Amino acid sequence: MRDNRAVPERAENAQYDLIVLGAGAAGMTAALVAAREGARVLLVEGTGRVGGTSARSSGTLWIPRDKELAARYLDALVGDKADRRLRRAFLDAAPAMVDYLERRAGFAFRPYPHHPDYRQDVPGAALGGRPLEPPPFDGRELGDSFETLAAPLPELMLFDGMMVTRGEAARLVQSWKSPGAALLGLRMAARYASDRLRFSRGTRLVLGNALVARLYKNLLDLKVPAWLSASVDRLVVDEGAVVGAEISDSARRVIVRSRCGVVLAGGGFPANAAWREKHLPRPVARHTPAYEGCVGGTIQLGLDAGGALGKPGEDNALWFPGSIARRSDGTTAVYPHIVLDRAKPGLIAVNGEGRRFVDEAVSYHEFTRAMYRTRSVPAWLVCDRAFLWKYGLGMVRPLTLRLGRFRSSGYLERADSVRELASRIGVPPEPLEATVKRFNGFASSGVDEDFGKGANPYDVANGDPAHRPNPCLGPVSRPPFFAVRVEPVPLGTSLGLITDEHARVLNAAGNPIDGLYAAGNDMQSVMGGEYPGAGAQLGPGMTFAYLAALHALKGARPERRPADRPSLQDRERGAAA
Repeated sequence: MRDNRAVPERAENAQYDLIVLGAGAAGMTAALVAAREGARVLLVEGTGRVGGTSARSSGTLWIPRDKELAARYLDALVGDKADRRLRRAFLDAAPAMVDYLERRAGFAFRPYPHHPDYRQDVPGAALGGRPLEPPPFDGRELGDSFETLAAPLPELMLFDGMMVTRGEAARLVQSWKSPGAALLGLRMAARYASDRLRFSRGTRLVLGNALVARLYKNLLDLKVPAWLSASVDRLVVDEGAVVGAEISDSARRVIVRSRCGVVLAGGGFPANAAWREKHLPRPVARHTPAYEGCVGGTIQLGLDAGGALGKPGEDNALWFPGSIARRSDGTTAVYPHIVLDRAKPGLIAVNGEGRRFVDEAVSYHEFTRAMYRTRSVPAWLVCDRAFLWKYGLGMVRPLTLRLGRFRSSGYLERADSVRELASRIGVPPEPLEATVKRFNGFASSGVDEDFGKGANPYDVANGDPAHRPNPCLGPVSRPPFFAVRVEPVPLGTSLGLITDEHARVLNAAGNPIDGLYAAGNDMQSVMGGEYPGAGAQLGPGMTFAYLAALHALKGARPERRPADRPSLQDRERGAAA
């Protein structure tokens, strides 16, 4: 895998056991599992880097081990919005997928003990333990291939290239009064300075970058070839079965055969403006931080091969409220308002009428859904100077002394009074003043009588534990006042190809297409477009990638089976016997 762009000699006659299209977490999981099982695998990626949107994510996997309680939760949350058999397949296989990666690929996932599920109002919701954090990874282990790994969002790194976790960020803010935090900052800065002598960014990788980097290192060690910056023009179908793919780059076009089939893992279509216009609610999202290769091309390949799209859901996407800015190089920055500001005490969200419309601390997905349901697009996050200094707001980090560039760019609005702020953001002054006054009363009593902010474990987990009486409620009272505009942003899409419990793509009649699989956001959401907890995209995505690889290798027609190697399931049965 030293030359990632190289096509094998006489590629027209090249044959693999499995072709995987898409090098995000799901695609690389499928490739890794198949390769560990002894199969010859070709990984194909449409862009010049591996990692996809997963590289920009938190890297969290939602993996319940309390299967029956989790099933109760998902049944109540999802209901008939998705096939219950697929949810059960996920719950059955997800722990096995994690165990496989820990045994065979060097992972050591850590559960978040106090990370509540997003919908605490639904029976079966857990207070923690289901989301798993990937272990950190030393990017120097990738050698020269490190530069082929997709980077995180610049706005979520320090010093234009140093990654930190949420917990580390919270500690670093205390550096001025905590010797331990100051020492942590010095160590991290020293490592980062050393990294920049050789690399374009820091090599101490955490979150989603650590997840995909470890997958990538395994593929490098297994010498799995990856063809980057490649286009798949069509799938090769023979007697109703997918047996290969026609692949091209700027120099050539070749047909590569596959004995066991093809896995589609292109990351859905959040980066395709035309598909957003067709499938997402109005007003249509203008931006996404999803990887630029997530344009639905692999979904279209599946449709062309006879697959069918799932039933449209409420909004066909997985959302967060995002604030938009222009970077110094002219590109667009999309900041995800996930947990760092909305739940903290002293912030309210208002719509174009200057009124609150939601519990600001709800999950990012539900917050954005509330924007659509109440016609509150766009919305404004409003706070005072005390809040801004302590917690930050979007791209404005805590303890920021100079706000000039944020104000001059139009990202951050400032005013000496709530009435003046209303004028600056274009909302009626009287309702905004009344909203702030009423909210400040709730902050004093500790009870949000309108929307219940801070009244459930999920809200509280993201608030400020040192603030009383309610960790999510604080006054908006100390001028000057500030506001940042937010709009709906698709983190990923939930509309995809219909599959069965083995991740096989189904046709319109519900029959599996031999040799064709889909995983990640290329497959119809097994959660029916709901978002049960942190990692509810990566967890199912990697689980069904694992299932796809095992089924493809075991279930392929005899003449297409990988030679001379029994499947994992056959070996485990033999060991048990």
